[in-house]
Amino acid sequence: MNKAYPNLLRPMKIGSVEIKNRFAAGPLTLPSLYGPYGEFSLDGLAYFEARAKGGFGLIFSGALYPDAEIDPVHPYDSKWPMKAPKEFMRTAKELNERLSFYNAKMFPQISMGRGRNTPGCFAPSPLPDFFSPEKLTPALSRDQVKRKIELVVNGAAFLQSCGFEGAEIHAMHWGYLLDEFAMTMTNQREDEYGGSLENRMRVAKEIAEGIKQVCGTSFALSMRLGLKSYMKDFNKATLTGEGEVGRSLEEGVRIAQMLEAYGYDCLSVDAGVYDSFYYAAPPSYMPKGHVLDLAAAAKKVVTIPILCGSRMNGMGLAENAVKDGIIDAIVLARPSLADSELPKKVEVGCPERIRPCIGCNQNCIGRLLVGGRVGCAVNPQGAREHSFGLEPALQKKKLLVVGGGVAGMELSRTAALRGHQVELHEKSGHLGGRLLPAGVHDFKKELLELNDWYQQELERLPNVEIHLNSALTAEDIAKRKPDVAVLAVGAQPNIPSIPGADGPHVVDAVKALEGVQPIGERVVVIGGGFVACEIAYGYAEEGKHVTIIVQEKDILQTGAFVPLMNGQMLRDLLSYHRVTILGERKILAIEKEGVVTSRISDESQMTTPADTVILSTGFKADAAMAGVLYGSGIEVYEIGDGAKVGNVSSAVTAAYTLARSL
Repeated sequence: MNKAYPNLLRPMKIGSVEIKNRFAAGPLTLPSLYGPYGEFSLDGLAYFEARAKGGFGLIFSGALYPDAEIDPVHPYDSKWPMKAPKEFMRTAKELNERLSFYNAKMFPQISMGRGRNTPGCFAPSPLPDFFSPEKLTPALSRDQVKRKIELVVNGAAFLQSCGFEGAEIHAMHWGYLLDEFAMTMTNQREDEYGGSLENRMRVAKEIAEGIKQVCGTSFALSMRLGLKSYMKDFNKATLTGEGEVGRSLEEGVRIAQMLEAYGYDCLSVDAGVYDSFYYAAPPSYMPKGHVLDLAAAAKKVVTIPILCGSRMNGMGLAENAVKDGIIDAIVLARPSLADSELPKKVEVGCPERIRPCIGCNQNCIGRLLVGGRVGCAVNPQGAREHSFGLEPALQKKKLLVVGGGVAGMELSRTAALRGHQVELHEKSGHLGGRLLPAGVHDFKKELLELNDWYQQELERLPNVEIHLNSALTAEDIAKRKPDVAVLAVGAQPNIPSIPGADGPHVVDAVKALEGVQPIGERVVVIGGGFVACEIAYGYAEEGKHVTIIVQEKDILQTGAFVPLMNGQMLRDLLSYHRVTILGERKILAIEKEGVVTSRISDESQMTTPADTVILSTGFKADAAMAGVLYGSGIEVYEIGDGAKVGNVSSAVTAAYTLARSL
């Protein structure tokens, strides 16, 4: 029997509330989980129940906002109980009943407000709006502060009446309103809520006192606390933590002590604010467990439990942190979205079956910030467990899938789960497609973990046959007479027509990552999209001298969507590793000595020395076979890059959607 992670499975107490293990499903803003009146939707009930069934002992909801009087209503906020208290209570009681079947507890988050992170919202003082720094936020009056505190306390009492045994205050992290009160740089007030640290913490103190008075001491209270801000200035992060102007770790530790004294029963700690968003919602470039040293400092000075989030999805890392007393539990937000059964797979003894979160931020918080449908790049059912689940196929079909990249593997897996018979043909000797070169660098290794996950899941399905080194033509497909043919043939690098592009020291992005030829010490990357910048960072991290050349004014201006926090960190990493960026340049030729360019504004020419030139100028779809198969009696579909060049998210979602409908 596999008992590799016994400490993660031990029970714990938060206040007087018993939690069955050390796994907490972290808070996520997922609009589909709530109905039009702020109640839990059918998808919301199914989402939280799935995580309870999947083994999470504690579940945090996303932030709920009791204030519909002072701050404006945001499109994805849940404003309760003012809108429809009876409807919220009805669905909340049903949710608590469902959670009780699995001995899981939920602490909903109650927010005092968003502060400067959302246009139009109030802050402690006039502050630069994060998304429009030229605008200043309105400042709360003393009476408005008091009213907001009262609304949070009333919200906690309402949650208790709905059957919840505790709540988490949102949040002294990420630069939200309560965080802004606590930080000197965002609080210039001259009343009792500004000035000294004790005054700046007064709001948090009065919230705790009010809730404990109204709800009693048995009602558990958590605070989401960012222990360090990593701010160099407004809208400017400090990659290394030096030059901190927000919250230092020393002040974060002092705040932890104060919160315990105020009556908070646990602290859920992380780091960062919107200005340093890559610490708050870290992409794959951030090491796992990056908050542990901060959490350890807080743990030394408090007796209440310390829960730690932010890239804590390495089970060995988490087990050792709990075992060594560095933290008491882990908070998994995005990983719980990627795999609702993560704790159960640890409990059963098969942690290798955990579907990995790849740290892409594409479909979760990245899409939330631009107003898209929020979900998960690797789990299309995430946040749509009720409305977008799988049912057994009424008519079992014989499927032939061409292409063993991520789209072909997801199509095969999902179709097989529904009962179809699947043949998967891959022309190379391995599955994975572009996941393999994309996962070469350590900061993208989750893509290799995703590929491993797909392969082991496919191997477990008896109705999937995998054929490697099997390049099929349209005629081959027609001879096999499947009911359905799915073409997931991928895409190839788009090679621009540049004189010298066929030189021996020139290589496309994929071949460079595949190690087809040695990469020299002076590297020029042509192209400034997401892939190009990640390649540049990878070689710069190795110590090479790297230059990016783009026609646009700056990098990350074209191509695939880049989530805010990913772009923030990638830019800072390129700067830290001294990558030169030459913008507004036209490529004239690639010569033996280097790349010849002209400035678009004045046509002045220069040659950038290069031992290796990497062409990262996008992809083009492989030639399709679909038209040849029309009229053959076979249903034909194209997915993945072969249909439209995209990314892991678009490929997985398209494959799941098609397989769900066959």
